[in-house]
Amino acid sequence: MKNLIIYLLLYISFSACGQVDCNKLQSNFKSYSEAENKIKKTKFTLSESVNTSKSSWIRGAYYYSCDKKFGFFIIKTDKQNYIHKDLPISVWNGFKNANSFGSYYDRNIKHRYQLYLTK
Repeated sequence: MKNLIIYLLLYISFSACGQVDCNKLQSNFKSYSEAENKIKKTKFTLSESVNTSKSSWIRGAYYYSCDKKFGFFIIKTDKQNYIHKDLPISVWNGFKNANSFGSYYDRNIKHRYQLYLTK
């Protein structure tokens, strides 16, 4: 039993290793790949994804938030990944519950909540 507890403590320590607190995550990035890598290595209060297999062109959708009010939204498509910043959780919840992910994305997210890159 004692070994099991030690193993669990070590596992928890190593699994959190390398993660950045979400409140310390920078807000400006030089590239989408830099942004996506740093977002995925950050420990957020809320991390969710939705099964997008019913979509004809959306291959994945992920939401990351520090405060459960606003967050990063990453959408994977056949062509590329898109990252949206400061997306309200209400919009994320609407996306998750939409009959058509693509239509909801086009009407409520596309060209809004954009992540602008620094030069």
